[in-house]
Amino acid sequence: MHEFKITIENTPNDTILKFVANTILTDGSFEYHNVEEVKNSTMIQQLFHLPFIKKVFVTANFIAVERFNIVEWSDVQDELKKVIENYLNTNQSLFSEQQNKQVVVEVYGESTPNPAVMKFVTNKLLTSENIEVKTLESATEVPIAKALLDFSYVDEVFISDNYISVTKNASVEWFEITSALRDYLKNYIKDNKPVITENYVPIVNEKIEIEPIKTEDLDDISQEIVAILDEYIKPAVTSDGGNILFQSYDTTSKTVNVVLQGACSGCPSSTITLKNGIEATLKQLLPNKIEEVVAING
Repeated sequence: MHEFKITIENTPNDTILKFVANTILTDGSFEYHNVEEVKNSTMIQQLFHLPFIKKVFVTANFIAVERFNIVEWSDVQDELKKVIENYLNTNQSLFSEQQNKQVVVEVYGESTPNPAVMKFVTNKLLTSENIEVKTLESATEVPIAKALLDFSYVDEVFISDNYISVTKNASVEWFEITSALRDYLKNYIKDNKPVITENYVPIVNEKIEIEPIKTEDLDDISQEIVAILDEYIKPAVTSDGGNILFQSYDTTSKTVNVVLQGACSGCPSSTITLKNGIEATLKQLLPNKIEEVVAING
């Protein structure tokens, strides 16, 4: 039996909150405005019985809920998270039967703090791994990345969950290519072409060796750092088209080493992100235990 875990993510609209699952919930994208529109999900029907629920949107691995202004999210979000999590763990599915609506593939582009990187988000799960491809040679078993690197202006590709971050070179501007890339990816996904092959094996970054970290082997402070990165930092970094990996903690210098991937790698604002975001958060939550956060891959 799969154990569902739900995390809460804010959105730019303070009336809308995302409840993100640790696995895919649906291959489609569905929006509900009232209980009458819900035919095959007891969970979503239950949500509309709550007086503050205005709208529910489901896609990929999250449920986005819009509230009426009669409550604040801080008053109800934790309880709502428990309700969704308990329902999924009891029923193992959000829907009681196969959706009978035709699944329409959607792809939209999002800018990132890195001006060279655009994040293309789809309503279908692409991969359960973080895949970083920087050369054609390393794209052999990642067909979707190989196809993108065939475009002369594409330098790197990062794939995670339901999005692809594309790094371009200086030969073009985003306004010249965004629509073409979005349409290409939409058709690629709609045609059910493979993201990775059966022979795909994660490739270790040649620039710096990234060893897998076993959390249970870490000291107490390192485990606290990993927990904070996962809960507070990673959702924000992921929303910008990147990823962050904990590597080590030096007890003497109180230095935290991390690896930045995707849009965060090589981003002009990555130093600001490290100092004003990650480092500040860790110092606040772990007082007197953190002096510096360093990205060991630049």
